[in-house]
Amino acid sequence: MDFVILDTEGKPNLTELAIVNSQGVVIYEGFCDGNSHGFQNVLNIKSLKTLLTEFLTIVEDKKIICHYAEHDIDILKRSFGQVGLPWQDLKQKLQFDCTWLLAKDCFSNLESYSLEYLSKYLNLRANNQYFLPNMAHTASYDATFTYHLYKKIMLESLKKQPNPFTSSRVDTPFQHHPDYADTYHREFQILQTALNNIKLDSNHQSKGVVVIGEPGTGKTHLMMRLANERLSSNRLLFIRQPNDAKSVLYHIYSRILESLVEKAVNLPQLDSLMINTFRKIVSLPDRKFQQKDIDILNALYDLEDNSINALGKENTQRRREYWQYIEKTINEWWMSNYAAGSFALSIIKGMVKYCSYTDYKYRNITTRWLAGNVLTDEEAETVGLPNWGEEISKEAFSLEAISVLGKLSTLDEPLIIIFDQLEGLGLSHNQEILLNFGEAVKEIFTHVPNSLIILNLFPDRWEKFQTTFDQSIIGRVSQYQVSLRQPTETEVKSILKVKMQTLDITLEQLFSSEDLDDILAKKPIRAALNHAAKYYDFRVNGIPLPDERKPIRELDNNEKIEQQLKFLQQQQQTSIEVLIQLMQSIQTPISVDLSHLQEKLATYLSGETTIPTNPVIEYLNEHRIELEQKYHNPSIISDGDDIGKLRNIAEALTHIQSFKLTQYRLGKKVLPEHIVIEKGNKYHVIAFLEISGTPFTSRISNFNELVINNPQSKFDLIRDERQPDVTGKVGKERIQQLENSANGNFVLFNKEDRILFDLIYDLIISIYNKDLDIDLESALAFVTTHQEWYHWIFTKFGFTPPKK
Repeated sequence: MDFVILDTEGKPNLTELAIVNSQGVVIYEGFCDGNSHGFQNVLNIKSLKTLLTEFLTIVEDKKIICHYAEHDIDILKRSFGQVGLPWQDLKQKLQFDCTWLLAKDCFSNLESYSLEYLSKYLNLRANNQYFLPNMAHTASYDATFTYHLYKKIMLESLKKQPNPFTSSRVDTPFQHHPDYADTYHREFQILQTALNNIKLDSNHQSKGVVVIGEPGTGKTHLMMRLANERLSSNRLLFIRQPNDAKSVLYHIYSRILESLVEKAVNLPQLDSLMINTFRKIVSLPDRKFQQKDIDILNALYDLEDNSINALGKENTQRRREYWQYIEKTINEWWMSNYAAGSFALSIIKGMVKYCSYTDYKYRNITTRWLAGNVLTDEEAETVGLPNWGEEISKEAFSLEAISVLGKLSTLDEPLIIIFDQLEGLGLSHNQEILLNFGEAVKEIFTHVPNSLIILNLFPDRWEKFQTTFDQSIIGRVSQYQVSLRQPTETEVKSILKVKMQTLDITLEQLFSSEDLDDILAKKPIRAALNHAAKYYDFRVNGIPLPDERKPIRELDNNEKIEQQLKFLQQQQQTSIEVLIQLMQSIQTPISVDLSHLQEKLATYLSGETTIPTNPVIEYLNEHRIELEQKYHNPSIISDGDDIGKLRNIAEALTHIQSFKLTQYRLGKKVLPEHIVIEKGNKYHVIAFLEISGTPFTSRISNFNELVINNPQSKFDLIRDERQPDVTGKVGKERIQQLENSANGNFVLFNKEDRILFDLIYDLIISIYNKDLDIDLESALAFVTTHQEWYHWIFTKFGFTPPKK
């Protein structure tokens, strides 16, 4: 709500009235001709009724801010009565706020809360002038200082709230950020049209959209808008860059599965898909409606309303019977429309089983089963699902599972499959992954119906894709093309305002016109938002604006001395300002608040120098918090994904170090996914083994044989602590055998290890995706010399430490 500042003068009759707008400009000043008190020679002398009528016109629909509002309200009440205007009716329409009361809440235990005292205490200035007592009690002067006091109080209150511009990067469509819908409105309508065309197509043929935009223009943000609009009806599946050429389809399916267990409204997306599938089947015209259908349908509506036990409590006979009936109904429909396939009916069974549980433990086990992972015998018995065999082809399994989802969605709404953060695929060491990714997308178009498949790409990456993939792929993915332009300054300004909508302050009140010019000059949108975040911290928290030329590495001794010299210059300037005010206080003892001067010097008297945080540390600190928060969220951990992450980290480190990446072989025996870091005559083998059951035992046995055959090499076998414990006798023996070897080690990846591992990987990928405007080589040079990272990278993974 917009506001104005009001000051009235007079005792008891109104003599003078001034109004300042929310930009600090005096927009009205009037003097009462009946109570002029020496104002005969000034302009704007008006009758009391005219004065009050004009006042009402200006303040309509605005909050009225006064200092000691009780005084101003009393004068207005008396004045309205004098001219016969109904004060009681008007008072209900007028909304007042009082800086005297607000200041008492904001700045406690002060000697006084008069406008003069607060203006001096807070060092307020109007037109570059401090408060002068001999100018006080003129309406425009007091109203102007009241404006600056109110602005200071608003800024002080903002210190208790988070910076609205810091979360400018949208990492996944499932996040929630303020959205200015007029930006890219036409482009958004293209996505909506594509979805509707798929829905109306009797053949449910999948269609492709390529969204092309420079870094930071809002591609993922547009996907977030699509999620916000469509998650209540459609299933949205988000897939980041694959890392392993041998398991691209499995990577895609794993990320799809993670998306399906994301909550949309009250239920995970997988629950909504299966519920809507059942609803549609029982309402088909050729099906005879049964009483059990009605009972279950009613219970499912209650379930969607967040009544988790609507179909019966966990492990009750009623609940089991209802979900078994749902599974039977879906299977019958499937068999009348599609072939059983190798895995289709099993996958449907697992999906229904997942929905039938409310307990997180059971859902987690079922999710791992749906990911094609071998369970322990105890886990398989717990959820009542048959274990997969070791011979299962994860790629064939994944394609069939995605196909099942697409075919089930023909009874629901089109799937939205989003591929994002793909820029790393354009790097030379990922060429094989890129080619296999193209083939995987082609297979999905061929076998998965009823899906809108979206690729978010930089313009240069789209050009590379066009020269890499054959036209059968390019033609399908680019049936629709959406190009994101750079928004106008007016649009960016509107986006900033949307970001601030929860704050009780406007953009123009927070930032000066020079601030806004500097912010709006930044391109693209993300850069403008990041710059706004810096200015917000400067205006609200007094944090100096960062030197954009500063290095991202740690400062050397000479640079630290330079920072300290700048600090001393600031200290000297502040000391001169304080000295001038002290001289003023000697001449006029009550004109300066000495305690405030002491506070102003406190930072410098402490001797502490604040050196701005560099962008790498900022990213790592912020992203670490995000990873810690979602550490226990459902996730599909696989050998291929983890070794792919490690390979990306290693390839990135070759920018600052020299080593070779190779692999070992052991005949036709299957080894854990691994890489060999070869530097001179030193070999460090790092492997991941996240599978369970018999495959775990078989592969660790082969790994131990490799350890024995290569005594000159160091071997580390890593397993995430969130994976099921190895309980089999033989499996435990093989772990102990590895531990007892002279050159082998079994490593349980704990929470800290996982977070640091994903942090360094995400940092590298964010730089590839240009989500961070940082040079990769410089960033890695900083990370590898930073104490925490130095220890972790070079002790955990054995990369050779750089010379310091």
